[in-house]
Amino acid sequence: MITIPYLTALSTYFSYGLLFAFGQMRDFFRNIVDWWSNSTLQGYAPICLGLEDFYIRRLYLRIQDCFNRPISSPPDAWFDVVERVSNDNNKTLKRTTKVHRCLNLGSYNYLGFAASDEYCTPRVIESLKKFSPSTCSTRVDGGTTTLHAELEECVANFVGKPAAIVFGMGYATNSAILPVLLGKGGLIISDSLNHNSIVNGARGSGATVRVFQHNTPYHLEKVLREQIAEGQPRTHRPWKKIMVVVEGIYSMEGELCKLPEIVFICKKYKAYVYLDEAHSIGAIGKTGRGVCELLGVDTADVDIMMGTFTKSFGSCGGYIAGSKELIQYLKYTCPAHLYATSISPPAAQQIISAVKVILGEDGSSRGAQKLARIRENGNFFRSELQKMGFEVLGDNDSPVMPVMLYNPAKIPAFSRECLKRNVAVVTVAFPATPLLLARARICISAAHSREDLIKALEVISNVGDMVGIKYFPAEPKKQQLEGDRVKLE
Repeated sequence: MITIPYLTALSTYFSYGLLFAFGQMRDFFRNIVDWWSNSTLQGYAPICLGLEDFYIRRLYLRIQDCFNRPISSPPDAWFDVVERVSNDNNKTLKRTTKVHRCLNLGSYNYLGFAASDEYCTPRVIESLKKFSPSTCSTRVDGGTTTLHAELEECVANFVGKPAAIVFGMGYATNSAILPVLLGKGGLIISDSLNHNSIVNGARGSGATVRVFQHNTPYHLEKVLREQIAEGQPRTHRPWKKIMVVVEGIYSMEGELCKLPEIVFICKKYKAYVYLDEAHSIGAIGKTGRGVCELLGVDTADVDIMMGTFTKSFGSCGGYIAGSKELIQYLKYTCPAHLYATSISPPAAQQIISAVKVILGEDGSSRGAQKLARIRENGNFFRSELQKMGFEVLGDNDSPVMPVMLYNPAKIPAFSRECLKRNVAVVTVAFPATPLLLARARICISAAHSREDLIKALEVISNVGDMVGIKYFPAEPKKQQLEGDRVKLE
């Protein structure tokens, strides 16, 4: 739980209040002009009502240059950011031919596989020549190649489950699977900060959805006990099925799931565990097998393991791993498998090759070196930011580290000033986060060198002083402490 300083919360509310007030005034005068000009289509309701897109028009458009920045190179440790200009006060942005070489602190390239790799890239090129860029078909028609079968076997062995099924999109993996697993008469108990794909999947399932406080096992147990005692709404019959849905690493918080405690509670109350490892698989654990390996949880105790290939493996798509009966059932019933185009063969080959590098099956120790480097880089960067006085969320070993900004004016200021100094960061605000909890989300990669991280720390420290986001007193540097001791002597 984030505790916001009183003055920070007050100033943030005041800033949003001003923006809302001026936005309403501008809307009022615009409506008068529109009424006189009579420009709307007669007989048609507005396709975008004023209040529905108010936030976009009056807040987001002011700072949209801080988002959706196009790049013109692979998302490696350094990448090329295309410069954009606006001639209408940021309503529209036009790309130019200018690019800036920037240090990449925003991409999910945790193990560095998004750039050209000496083992993966040649094999991906060969698969492109053999299979083409797309299967142009669903898995149940002509879209299953030998690579898809090899990939599913590879994933199942990697995560420690009997079987797996892969999909072409990570978001659709959650949003399409949950409605297949549960329906009317079922109960989904979801962490309050679960990803939007889980939220939409739970809503679309038709099951009853209950939420427990973020990463709080004792509240999960309380919710479970209450719901089991009450039963289904109106009828009070026993639930047909209960599923607890959590994430391995929460993408906006950088926190590790308290998986051992959650698994213990779910066993106690006979609830299924659904684990989303989008940000943890491949990035944490001694051999990259995710949060189960890191926290010592037997994968047999996790009923459904979900993950994506877009972070640690430098590819696209997602997977579900579980029992053979579960996977066979999903192949018969899941719309993402039955109706969506199968994952691209070169993308499948990229995942297979990346897993082989991680496990050392390429004949080198590069995989182990990458895992050690991302752990060292992440812990070093987190500790240095905290020493500088920034409020950094998350746990050690997590490659995701949110730095709290709070005030809406500090969102564009931090992003633009970092970009001026050739450091590209991602800023996140409402509705992706609660209104008061705007932040910059930094993602560390094994591709970053220590020199890269030191440069980034220098830039972020200078910008942090300028913008005023060092909410805690900085720790005195060692050299300064040693100098003070000499003076005292």
